[in-house]
Amino acid sequence: MADDADTPATTGWRRRRTFSASAWTRASPEAVWPLVAEVGRWVDWSFITRASLLRPGDPAPDGLGALRRFAVGPRGSVEEVVVWDPPHHLGYEARRGLPVRLYRADVHLEPEHGGTRVTWRGAVIPRLPGTGAALRAGLGRMVAGFARGLCRYADRTTGADSPAG
Repeated sequence: MADDADTPATTGWRRRRTFSASAWTRASPEAVWPLVAEVGRWVDWSFITRASLLRPGDPAPDGLGALRRFAVGPRGSVEEVVVWDPPHHLGYEARRGLPVRLYRADVHLEPEHGGTRVTWRGAVIPRLPGTGAALRAGLGRMVAGFARGLCRYADRTTGADSPAG
């Protein structure tokens, strides 16, 4: 995550744990961007059951500084958009709802072979001793599912399946 915003490096059980996942879609970065950047679209392609905007960002509504709530059932998190570079890079950090000192994720959309390589990179610093490995594994699986789900949905809905798409 060297090219992303600074995340604190610490030692011991409070050290930063990183993970990443990627997937590919036939859709262009311009077609994929709104699916990941617009908070309301997450319920279309992920396991998230509720997504809402708590505070608009710049540019409105989903840009830099936007506070977004994501939930599955009664549990959820609040995340702030910290990088907004359409249609290539969205970065966000958890502000509430996760048992962590820091959770930062960066979604990169890069043109590749006529489509888009989606790379989801994350970093977590645990709040509780002994939870770092489990958090890294769980969040790693989650972002891998996000990357795959986003690409599958983009392939089905953006015209990427058609020969002209």
